[in-house]
Amino acid sequence: MSVQTLYQQKRMSAADAIGVVMNGDTVVVPTAVGEPPALLTALSDARREFRNVSVSQILPVRKYGYFDPDTTAHVRHVAYFFSGISRAGGQEGWTDFISANFSELPDLLNRKLIPADVVFSMASPMDEHGFFSLSLAPDYTMAAIAQARAVVLEVNPNVPFANGNCHIHVSQVTALTESEDALLEVGLPKIGPVQEAIGKYVADMIPDGATLQIGYGGIPDAVVMQLTHKHDLGVHTEMIGDGIMTLVEAGAVTNRKKNYLPGKMLATFALGSNKLYQFLHRNPAVEMHPVGFTNDPYLAGQNDNLHAINATMQIDFMGQCGSESLGFTPYSGTGGQTDFVRAANRSNGGKAFIVLPSTAKHDTISRIVPVLSPGTHVSTSKNDINYVVTEFGVAQLRGKTAQQRCEALIAIAHPDFRGELRDAAKRMKLL
Repeated sequence: MSVQTLYQQKRMSAADAIGVVMNGDTVVVPTAVGEPPALLTALSDARREFRNVSVSQILPVRKYGYFDPDTTAHVRHVAYFFSGISRAGGQEGWTDFISANFSELPDLLNRKLIPADVVFSMASPMDEHGFFSLSLAPDYTMAAIAQARAVVLEVNPNVPFANGNCHIHVSQVTALTESEDALLEVGLPKIGPVQEAIGKYVADMIPDGATLQIGYGGIPDAVVMQLTHKHDLGVHTEMIGDGIMTLVEAGAVTNRKKNYLPGKMLATFALGSNKLYQFLHRNPAVEMHPVGFTNDPYLAGQNDNLHAINATMQIDFMGQCGSESLGFTPYSGTGGQTDFVRAANRSNGGKAFIVLPSTAKHDTISRIVPVLSPGTHVSTSKNDINYVVTEFGVAQLRGKTAQQRCEALIAIAHPDFRGELRDAAKRMKLL
């Protein structure tokens, strides 16, 4: 049977395609723009016909009907990482979450420690050999496909056909639907003087030939904007965005100096503009891979001079980073921060940067604190922390004593808070 015949046999409306979902199922959906809007809209419209169905993903980017506290007995969101769309449900208790390092989600799926009965995903058009590319987010989705009873694709001509381990054959697909809607675009975060100052400190410490992992946010993008004059940078990251594409266009990224998979940029999900998505299309310099490969600290750490840049919300005197909750109230998730901090620590010449503004709430609260707020989820531990950067400077904590860490962090805190931080440190016998 030809692949075109198989395609036509499995092609149907989104309303019909969601018929593969059974009561009690967990539907796994890719990260961010990898989520299929037609399928999830159809599931939302029919949600009251189901019982005890969960939809699990990282970073949802559209507010579907099942984000509804009144219908959680029918279809409920389970987050691997909260976004602005899902955060309220997590904070109010009508959505649940699974805590895990991003790199470990495929293994949790493979071991059946987290369920995957059905997979819904965006996909590129099928090629002549019968393959689709899940280019926008192969992440944990490839592992979920291996475990799922049913796989449903939303095929869209705007989805690029990327290289890498991100392909699925039509014979593996249970049902597919078609759409031509524009992909959701996410602009660059706003960069102000604080972000720009932090970005300069970090950029000055990144040498020519370094390999980069760039997280999402204003500060990481401020770093990127100050790297356009660098030479022979490489990319081994989890998220590829417009900032990295800008460095490629400026000639700063060549991947020539990478000693692990030289000549290739690696990522596990894309988040940016339509220009970025088309940049991925059959680009031989870019490969999209599952997160168990891109974020594995051992594999990523084989890149010499790996420089990882990630943000946190609060850090204490010992260097513990609260990057995913405000006290016990969930805000985001662990994601790949721990993965890449550990990878950079393993890397020959690597540096792991944790970046944060020194204050919050219009300079009324210090983000550098004696102890984390009660209940805060620790993302980067005191044993993994390396460089901490605020707009007031850089503190290198790895290998330092508790007293040295305390002194270094107070020195990069906002001047208005240094006095009370020193007083607290003395009460704690750290100074």
